[in-house]
Amino acid sequence: MRRTVDETVDADAPVLAAYRYCEAVTGAQARNFAYGIRLLPTERRHAMSALYAFSRRVDDIGDGDLAPDVKRARLESTRAVLGRIREGTVDPDDTDPVAVALAHAARQFPIPLDGLDELIDGVLMDVSGRTYETWDELKVYCRCVAGAIGRLSLGVFGTMPGAPEAERAPEYADTLGLALQLTNILRDVREDAAGGRTYLPAEDLAKFGCSDGFHGTEAPRGSDFPGLVAFEVRRAQGLFATGFRLLPMLDRRSGACVAAMAGIYRRLLDRIAHDPEAVLRGRVSLPGREKAYVAVRGLTGLDARQIARQTSRRRV
Repeated sequence: MRRTVDETVDADAPVLAAYRYCEAVTGAQARNFAYGIRLLPTERRHAMSALYAFSRRVDDIGDGDLAPDVKRARLESTRAVLGRIREGTVDPDDTDPVAVALAHAARQFPIPLDGLDELIDGVLMDVSGRTYETWDELKVYCRCVAGAIGRLSLGVFGTMPGAPEAERAPEYADTLGLALQLTNILRDVREDAAGGRTYLPAEDLAKFGCSDGFHGTEAPRGSDFPGLVAFEVRRAQGLFATGFRLLPMLDRRSGACVAAMAGIYRRLLDRIAHDPEAVLRGRVSLPGREKAYVAVRGLTGLDARQIARQTSRRRV
């Protein structure tokens, strides 16, 4: 997947205003994401902000307090907006700035918009209160709400000409999305429980004595909560190891963006592994200085070079 789009700014005032709106949404609601995309050239940063703003709209419907039938109706209405974007019928003076920005981005980059349909499908799973018996079942959900975002982002980034294994880039982008989502699930386990949601596979919960769920600052009595977290952390680490193989396929600034966003979550995972019960006491996060350090590592290409060397050794 190679992108051959001219990197010059070519947009009318209404489109630029729509992009500014999307960037404001991104900056206000997605600080980890914003750390990464600020490393991109203007056109790609605009496109990623448009993707985020649309995705945020879908997530907010799913996370809101509306009745399930109202949520379903609004999600299908949002899918209709996506249909208009796909058909090219959104005008620059449309009253929906997110639709305007995403429509322009989709004309500039080969963004696989079907990934946003997958996101809507995943949020509909949330609305239905679906639970997951096995990791294979949970993967379907994670691919909808996070793997699809990885593939959508790859449509903006493209791959470098001649990059080894470039045909596997969508697979790696998808897997990296799974790693981020599983990290999110671990970090938010108590918050999700308070909202009546359980994402971790039921068979894993049963294995570690956690089937009763998480309703306080302490692990369920008689459970092996640290064992459960360690088990899921190892799974996420394996996903990160595979997904990071995407980095050497990207140009310097796209690689820096991905390394920053994914690196922040990888460090969150390390914190969770070090103190599993921290996720029951509050929201685990990184200080700003540590996020900045991760962004600098990405911008220098250090992570990409290290992964390229490891991948090269595996091929020998």
